[in-house]
Amino acid sequence: MASEVLPSAKWLYCGEPGESQRAILARFSNGKLQNPSNVHFTLYKSNDSTNPRKRRHRILAAETDRLSYVGNNFGNGALKCNNLCRHFVGILNKTSGQMEVYDAELFNMQPLLADESVESELTLESESKTFREKMDSCIEAFGTTKQKRALNSRRMNKVGNESLNHAVAKAAESIIDTKGVTALVSDAIHSTLQDDSLCLPPCHADAARLEDVYKFEDILSPAEYEALWSPSEAFRNVTSEEILKMTEENSHCCFVIEALRSLPSNEESRDHQARCIWFLDTLIKFRSQKVIKRKSALGPGVPHIINTKLLKHFTCLTYNNGSLRNLISDSMKAKIIAYVIILALHINDFQIDLTVLQRDLKLSERRMMEIAKALRLKISKRKVFLAASVEEEHKLGTLCIPLPPAQTLAHQSKRRRMT
Repeated sequence: MASEVLPSAKWLYCGEPGESQRAILARFSNGKLQNPSNVHFTLYKSNDSTNPRKRRHRILAAETDRLSYVGNNFGNGALKCNNLCRHFVGILNKTSGQMEVYDAELFNMQPLLADESVESELTLESESKTFREKMDSCIEAFGTTKQKRALNSRRMNKVGNESLNHAVAKAAESIIDTKGVTALVSDAIHSTLQDDSLCLPPCHADAARLEDVYKFEDILSPAEYEALWSPSEAFRNVTSEEILKMTEENSHCCFVIEALRSLPSNEESRDHQARCIWFLDTLIKFRSQKVIKRKSALGPGVPHIINTKLLKHFTCLTYNNGSLRNLISDSMKAKIIAYVIILALHINDFQIDLTVLQRDLKLSERRMMEIAKALRLKISKRKVFLAASVEEEHKLGTLCIPLPPAQTLAHQSKRRRMT
């Protein structure tokens, strides 16, 4: 007996059935729906079309003869599976034999219970509250982050000074008895160093060679270094006439021009130096910006992997006027300066003229010295002879082993205020 052959259908992906709205799948948490015809559904959309996070907020309400249900796709009640996987709804067109597939979204419907006794208790509680308490409740539910922070600060200030001091003293005694003073001081130093490590490159203080104190691989990964071959070609093949033109047009900073003049003749060493100089020049140009409004930070000539590195490691993501932007904050600028100094050390055999770099980066001498000392460089002075027999005193930064004691940026600022 031949088996029955079932008719086959072709899939047709149709995307979203409505404008910016996926198909709705409702799942009831307290049971199965026996008679769908007795349920009336209403979908509410967010009116905030500028905020990309709130644009797709939806609330689904369901009314039956016995209970009301509500579900949403945001907040604590939202299902995480909507972010982890995709849902689809298929509609079979028997005439054409096609299965029309649409994007769908799953809502977890919770029963909405309204008890008269509970409502009466809430009414009495609301009537007993003062105007200030009612305003605080509104701020907790609907206030901005700034208003909630101010509310928390005001409530914290209500705590009595005596009870607060007693609690702090008791907690401090308990911690000191448990860990000891030496351990607490060590933890505090370690915490400060960790804060600075967010801006400074990884430092291997126990390294036996200068190259390993600040490893080159921590500045540029092998893939990033390989991507620099093409954009650094102009530096690799630069001529003395082109360097003179750069000087006259002031198209590159002084450190970059001096480094190009000192390029080695060996092909492999020249290629390495050219790549490092190009990336250093790119970091200095990148630091001069404040807000990155386009995906390509410095134009089409920068490789994609380098552009991604710049945006990921040296900018902060902010939200403003309905769009996300990459901001180069003051802490990110300090991080760029630290990476420029380390890269310059690798280029110049671990001794650099900090005064030249300071002027290229448009920094004050005090700020440059702070970052150099945080990088544990040995600072010295040297007289430089300019044109017409004019002398000028420059600061040199040298990386030497053993490293000088660590001086954090916060410690230097605090000591300066005390003096």
